[in-house]
Amino acid sequence: MKKFDMNKYKIEFMEKFAIDFKKWMSPSIRDYYSLFIKNAYHNKSQLLLWVKEYAVLEDGQSVNVAQKPVQLLPEVRELFFSLQSQIGEEVHVGDWLTVSQQRIDQFADVTEDHQWLHNDVEKAKTDSPFKTTIAHGFLTLSLLPRLTDSVNPTKPLYPNAKMMVNYGLNQVRFPYPVKTGSVIRAHSRLIKVTPVKSGLEIEKEISVEIKNTRRPGCVAVSVVRVYF
Repeated sequence: MKKFDMNKYKIEFMEKFAIDFKKWMSPSIRDYYSLFIKNAYHNKSQLLLWVKEYAVLEDGQSVNVAQKPVQLLPEVRELFFSLQSQIGEEVHVGDWLTVSQQRIDQFADVTEDHQWLHNDVEKAKTDSPFKTTIAHGFLTLSLLPRLTDSVNPTKPLYPNAKMMVNYGLNQVRFPYPVKTGSVIRAHSRLIKVTPVKSGLEIEKEISVEIKNTRRPGCVAVSVVRVYF
């Protein structure tokens, strides 16, 4: 009788279970799970220490529980509580901006993305389902600082801040194409404010409205850190 390799069976079973288990996870939990597996596989001797050091928040993000609570400066504390009272509210509506073919062509030159959907006006008239050229999705995304007035030196969003940096994006979708000549503007809704060392981490859901169009051209959760 062939000897049954129990250890091999356990490994194969756990690998299959891990794959199936991961499929139904939310993206945020999946990221944490992948980080856990990576640490467990590459650093087995430190696994228990790692598990002890980290905890999972309700939103699936991992945080170091050994860190001391963030001490806020008076001006940061004032802004924090002011923003907390606006959670869930629309906090900004930008000015209208026309997306011209020239702007699209310039973006194509910078990114070297000259797909005909964006740059070949004549071909788009006959072959595109939109019957015109459209803006790159990443062009619309790159316009968020301009559309949200966050790069306007005459109207700083946080006048007392020393520096404001783009920390990343949690989610991006392009529900509807921005056709050439479209007029767009951004709506910003505050969804989260978190104290960090020397400042605040601010999350906003930004929706890019296309004039006379029901669906937005872009919806993204922007994460910005403001330092004082």
